[in-house]
Amino acid sequence: MDENICGEIQLVDNILQAEDFVRLRIETGFASIPVEHARRALQNGIILPRFQRKGIGTMIVNHLVAYARAHSDTGKFTTIGGVSAKGKEVFYEKIGFEIIPNGIRKMLEIEE
Repeated sequence: MDENICGEIQLVDNILQAEDFVRLRIETGFASIPVEHARRALQNGIILPRFQRKGIGTMIVNHLVAYARAHSDTGKFTTIGGVSAKGKEVFYEKIGFEIIPNGIRKMLEIEE
C-alpha cells in the first residue's frame, strides 16, 4: 500500500463525529480531549499510520488552505497556523509552512 491513493479519496466536510475524533486521537498517540472540545472546532488533522505517506495529508492540508483563502474576511492577507506532531514538521515545511518555535504557520494572500 505504498502508492498514492488520493484519486480514490473524496474529501467530505464535517462528517466525523466528535467521539470518533477523540478515538482517532488516542489511536495515533495524541492525548485524549473532552468530547465537548472536539465538537467546537477543528482540533487536529490525523492520518492513521497505515495511511501516511500516500498523499492524503497533503490533500487535506491543501483543502484546508483553499478553504481559509476562500472564506477569510481579514483583508488582503491571512495567516493560518497550528501545532505539528513531534518529528512531522518537515511535512508542513514541504508544503509551504514556516516552522516557528511554537508550531507552524503559513501566510496567505487573499485574491479579491
